[in-house]
Amino acid sequence: MNRLLLAFERILREANREAINPILDELTVDDLKPVANLVARARADYLKHLHELAKQYESKDGLPDEAEMKVLATKRQRFIDLVEGSKSVETAIQRGYLDVKGG
Repeated sequence: MNRLLLAFERILREANREAINPILDELTVDDLKPVANLVARARADYLKHLHELAKQYESKDGLPDEAEMKVLATKRQRFIDLVEGSKSVETAIQRGYLDVKGG
């Protein structure tokens, strides 16, 4: 069974490398900065909105209404999707799916 799993891992690695590596140029640290910056901006936007809602409702008994929560949920989902995307880039680098300059 271990041999089968090792063979499957090799097949997955090769398939991912063949599919991913040709569509992206060899990466450098500078190439990763826009990804990190985009995630950071999305996190900041989400947290800013959450903080603004908290301040708005600090001295009220109520909670944010459906429209306000929809905005928060959209910002949260954007942030989560971008985080997952950045994790996918990290995984692709770690597993050798992408070529890295100097790496």
